[in-house]
Order: sequence, then C-alpha cells, then structure tokens
Amino acid sequence: MPELPDLQVFSKNLNSIFAGKKLLKIKILNTKKIKDKPEDLSKNLEGNILTSVSRTGKELRFLFANGALLGMHLMLHGNLYLFEKDNENKFTVAELYFENKGLALTDWQGLANITLHPEEKKGIDALSNQLNYDYLKRALQCKAKVKNVITNQDVIRGIGNAYADEILWEARISPFSICSAISENKIHALEKAIKTVLKNAEKQILKKHPDIITGEIRDFLKIHTKEKDVSPDGAVIKADKKGGRITYYTDEQELFL
Repeated sequence: MPELPDLQVFSKNLNSIFAGKKLLKIKILNTKKIKDKPEDLSKNLEGNILTSVSRTGKELRFLFANGALLGMHLMLHGNLYLFEKDNENKFTVAELYFENKGLALTDWQGLANITLHPEEKKGIDALSNQLNYDYLKRALQCKAKVKNVITNQDVIRGIGNAYADEILWEARISPFSICSAISENKIHALEKAIKTVLKNAEKQILKKHPDIITGEIRDFLKIHTKEKDVSPDGAVIKADKKGGRITYYTDEQELFL
C-alpha cells in the first residue's frame, strides 16, 4: 500500500499534469466500493476545472473550481495510470478524462475507490504541525504497542507498516514497546523521527523516480527490507511476522514495558 511519502510525490506530479485542466468525463467501471452514484459524480465534476491535487493521510484529494472535492484511496493494490485516447489497463475502477489526457484508477481486488466530498478522518496528518510532542504524549497514554498506535489512522494519518518500522528504528524505540511506558525523551525522539523519515523518503523517491504516480519505492529503506541483513549501524535486522504483517527491527531499539 502506498504510504505518505509515495502519495506526496504522486499528488505533486498529478497536480503538475492536471491542475488547470477541465474534466470532460468521469466513468465508473467497477462500483464495488464506490458509494456515490455515477450520475452524481458526473453532475458535480464534469465540465469543471481541476484546481489542485493534494494529499491528506493516505488519500489523494482532487479539488475543482466549483468547490467539488473528489477523494481517492488506492487501498492495498490500487494503481494510477495515464492514457491518451483509450484506457487499456486491466482491472480499471474509474477513468477520468481531462482535456489533455486521461487518468485510470485500477485495482485487481476492486477495493480502490473514489468519494465525492469525503469526510476528514479523526487522526492528525503525520506532517501536520499539530503532530507535536504534546499530541504524541496524549496519544501514547495507553497500554497498546507503539507500532499499532502510530499506524492507527484515527491517531496519526499517513503512516503504514513500512514507515512505522523506519520511524521507530530512527527513534530507537522497539515496536513492541508499551506506549505508556515510553520515556519523555523518546517521545521527543519519535516526534522528530516521524518528520525526518517521511520527508527524507519523499526526497529519495523524487530523486529516483521524479515522475512517478504509482507504485512503491522502497529500496532506500534502512531496515524494512528483505534485501539487507544489518542496519546502517551494523545490528542484525530481525523480522516478526504476525498475520499478513511483518515487523522489522533491531536490538538497537529500546524496549519499554
């Protein structure tokens, strides 16, 4: 699933391509997870100029000049593709025909979706200035494991499995730590690590794939990878698999219980 740094890059590139362009037509090919009626999407969006494309949490936002807002969530396997005249991509959920070119949202599971006038979620965006020490201290006053809390979108929006591991390694906090036991200095370290890791990841993605609008670039990650055996500081990278999620960590990270 694309996480915050990926979507930051996608939104910037989509904004560069489509901002200022008129949406001529929107077509829904898979209604499995589309709550809005196709006619409502057409009525609100078609014929209007796209003002901007942005990101919030793990979602993209398409804002139109008439005030209409289209939310897009790629879920686990969603992808975005540009096309000229005809969209030949398989498993297409929706097609957006702008005056310069088209944009296809695909997902072989059919779970990726778009929403007209999406509601904002409860959690604070991971790059928001509101995500500070005080907010984190309040959020961590519980007995849950810290990784579960920082990936909970009702607490912090935008962080997923991969970047949670990177952030916790950067802060030197074990992902299995009990939140309420984490020391104050480590909460400060976590606050700093969230911003540092996510912003650096965005820079790395832009450097390696400046025009990307889909996929996940992960080859620069420090510990969340099968390709490396040790961390940058030489500690053995360990993996803990539960369900469909793998947590990567090292003994460099302090365990708070």
